[in-house]
Amino acid sequence: QVQLVESGGGLVQPGGSLRLSCAASGISIHDMGWYRQAPGKQRELVAFITGGGSTNYADSVKGRFTISRDNAKNTVYLQMNSLKFEDTAVYYCQDYGSGYWGQGTQVTVSS
Repeated sequence: QVQLVESGGGLVQPGGSLRLSCAASGISIHDMGWYRQAPGKQRELVAFITGGGSTNYADSVKGRFTISRDNAKNTVYLQMNSLKFEDTAVYYCQDYGSGYWGQGTQVTVSS
C-alpha cells in the first residue's frame, strides 16, 4: 500500500519556523513537490526537488523555505522560516513518479 504521510504542521507566530516532513511507504520517492492550498484558493506549488537534489521554489517563499530529501529514509522535508500570515494553508506533498499525494498537514500562522 502506497502512502505519503505529512507531519510537522501546527500553529506558529509570524516570524517563526516549522519543519514539515513527508514520509513515503510502498514506493521509492522520485521527484517530489510540496504544495499548499489556502481557503478559497487553488493549490499552488511551493517547492520542488528532483531525485538528484536540484530544487526550485515559488517566488513567494524563496529565501525563506528550503526543500530537502533523505533518500535513505524515503522522506522529503520542507523547512519553513520567517513565516508570514499568508503562508497559512494546508500543505501537501506529491511524488511525481507515482502521482500519489499525501493527506495534508495544516500550517497556521497567527499572532
